[in-house]
Amino acid sequence: MSTDLLPCVELETGEEVRGSVIWLHGLGADGHDFEPVVPMLGLDDRWPLRFVFPHAPAIPVTINLGTVMPAWYDIVSLDLRKRADAEGVRLSAGRVEALIARENERGIPDQRIILAGFSQGGAIATYVALRHPGRLAGLIALSTYMVCDDDLPGAQAAASRHLPVFQGHGSADPMVAFDRGRHLRQRLDELGLEVDFRSYPMGHQVVMEEIEAIGAFINARMSEQA
Repeated sequence: MSTDLLPCVELETGEEVRGSVIWLHGLGADGHDFEPVVPMLGLDDRWPLRFVFPHAPAIPVTINLGTVMPAWYDIVSLDLRKRADAEGVRLSAGRVEALIARENERGIPDQRIILAGFSQGGAIATYVALRHPGRLAGLIALSTYMVCDDDLPGAQAAASRHLPVFQGHGSADPMVAFDRGRHLRQRLDELGLEVDFRSYPMGHQVVMEEIEAIGAFINARMSEQA
């Protein structure tokens, strides 16, 4: 399985970086998608962070008539419970693990790394967070759902127990139905993670209230490791 490093957009909020956020975009977007959000987060300048926004590879997507677009895995069905290409999920998970390893090499330990993702990117971030052998700082799961969980809890890493999670979902989301977000929250609860679930009157997007809550979550996770 290839773990070649993905091309990334990187943004550092100050000198002497003390933590990292690896943030995965949604289907059809790219690493620039959430870059403008960083200045809106209200981050504490006591712990400068590196934001890593990888670009997903361009692949044919079955439900879009095979159109080639940035995607973390192929989507083979409109049913969120059956749509994920398991091989593609595992490949993208390996690539995210390679980004975590690079942050380790740059002096950022697992416990100061947050995984984040929106929609399809959130599904991959969640998949990795549940299986990563080291203790991460947290998980941000936005407008997303669970993929390829048939092997859980057998494949779940002990380090993910009690992992703090911020989960946000739109009550009017037309792309990832709200009940899939609630299902994800239920599964994470069952697996022993500590989920802060927030719903917002929005569609498949993020809003300022949610961005502020994400910033507060990041600040809290980094202050725990200060």
